[in-house]
Amino acid sequence: MHDNPQTQGSPWVYKIQRYSLHDGPGIRTTLFFQGCPLSCTWCHNPESQSLAGPIPEEQIQPVTRDIMAEIQKDRIFYDESQGGVTFSGGEPLCQPVLLLSLLDTCRNMGIHTCLDTCGYGDEKALKRSAESADMILFDIKLLDPADHQRFTGRPPGRILENLSALSESDVRVKLRFPVIPGITDTPVNIESILDLLTRQTPFRDIHLLPYHQTGKGKYRSLGNDYQLNNVHPPGSRHLNRLQRQFESSGFSVTIGG
Repeated sequence: MHDNPQTQGSPWVYKIQRYSLHDGPGIRTTLFFQGCPLSCTWCHNPESQSLAGPIPEEQIQPVTRDIMAEIQKDRIFYDESQGGVTFSGGEPLCQPVLLLSLLDTCRNMGIHTCLDTCGYGDEKALKRSAESADMILFDIKLLDPADHQRFTGRPPGRILENLSALSESDVRVKLRFPVIPGITDTPVNIESILDLLTRQTPFRDIHLLPYHQTGKGKYRSLGNDYQLNNVHPPGSRHLNRLQRQFESSGFSVTIGG
């Protein structure tokens, strides 16, 4: 993002990343919202976790206008690559009014949109967002309530309720599973996820997101301990085995974003 004072480093949006290739189809502009209800141990954007207050009503249109001006600068790349804009974070559902304003504006301008969500948010806001977004990127991490609480800071109930709500709509959903050795990447958790998804959802498109340590330095700069120093990224042979396991249950699998 450039030096516009209403968007750069604002309480609601902390970064716009251009030329993203892993946040949906084609070349994309990724907008990172500030604030997340989860605090995942492996989060690579810990600076986005602190929650901001709701955007004042009088700021919605000016901020929407300024952000859209930045998005429009990349329009030629969307047109050439079948790309668009991805709303990520943090968690976009933490700022539902601004998110919906941007989704609706992009839709009216014919710009493809993805909502990248952890799934923990207001169900009405999620359903309303799904009506405007072209695609939902939905994380599924852990099913055991105690493990989910321990490693993300919240129980999984609301996430599963929102996944169920999306299952009853006709929105296009791509699931995303972070492969964190010893945490999400355990036989029990994977079997539980496969069972849940195949029995209770129509979604069969999933991305396996390998753990990495690119955010490690951010924890030091924030004065926080990085808890996964002894966890190493999964190897390609293991990821290929996971891919075959998901494919054998009927999923179309992509390794990476």
